[in-house]
Amino acid sequence: MTISQKINLFFKEVLVEMKRVSWLSQKDILRYTMIVLGVVIVAALFLGGLDYIFTSIIKSFVLK
Repeated sequence: MTISQKINLFFKEVLVEMKRVSWLSQKDILRYTMIVLGVVIVAALFLGGLDYIFTSIIKSFVLK
């Protein structure tokens, strides 16, 4: 089997497998995207708050 035949076979198998995939609906994709964005924003605010607190503590020790 030549390399071009192997590549051709690979893509044929990919197409067969892609037909078996159960894809999410657009509504589900939007819902899960909003959940992920919400979690990322909450985590960023939490970590930003910790950074601010620790920076303030360190500055108070360094400046005194």
